[in-house]
Amino acid sequence: MTDSQLIREIKDGNVELYSELMNRYQRKIMAFIYHMLKSAKLELIAEDLCSETFYKAYRSLHSFREVDASFSTWLYTIARNTVLSELRKNKAVQVSMEDAGYEPVESTELLPEQQMLRNERMEMVREAINKLPDKQRSALILREYDQLDYQEIATIMGQTVSSVKSLLFRARASIKTHLEPYFGQTALLEQYEGMDSR
Repeated sequence: MTDSQLIREIKDGNVELYSELMNRYQRKIMAFIYHMLKSAKLELIAEDLCSETFYKAYRSLHSFREVDASFSTWLYTIARNTVLSELRKNKAVQVSMEDAGYEPVESTELLPEQQMLRNERMEMVREAINKLPDKQRSALILREYDQLDYQEIATIMGQTVSSVKSLLFRARASIKTHLEPYFGQTALLEQYEGMDSR
C-alpha cells in the first residue's frame, strides 16, 4: 500500500493503519530529531519529540493535501518545527555539524595517517559549516546529509526553490573561501567534490 492509499484509508476511519505509516518513517524522523537536539544536549527527549511529531501529524492528517507536498516532506516539516520550538524554549540555538554527528560514509579503508588527515579535514569542514548563517546551514544539511531534493527543502524551510538554490550556492562558496587557505585549490576540490554538482 502506498502512503497515499494508507492516508485515504486512515481518513476513511481505519485509524489502526496509522501505525503502519509510523513504522515507515519513525527511524528517519527519530534520527533527524536526535541529530538536531544533540548539540543542545537534549537528545534524551528525542523520543518524546518524535512521538509528539507523529501525534501532531495524526491530529492534522485531515488537512494534509498531497498536492502541496509528499507525506514525508510534510512530516519532516512538523518534526523540524517541533524541534525548533523545543530549542527556543531551551534557548539552544546553535546546531553544529560536529555535535549533530553528521559523518560522510567511508567507502574505502584508509591507512592510519590517511585517516588522521581525513579526520582533520572533516573537522575543518564541520567548523566551516557551523559558521554559516542558520538558513544556509539548514539547507546544506538537508541537501547533503539528508539527501532531500530542492523542492522538499523549500517546503520544509518555507522558501522557494530558487531561494534554496541561492542559499546552497552561498553556503558552498563560503565554505570554499573558508577552507582554501588550509587545503589549497586542488585539495579543496577533492575534499569538497560533488557538492557543487548536485
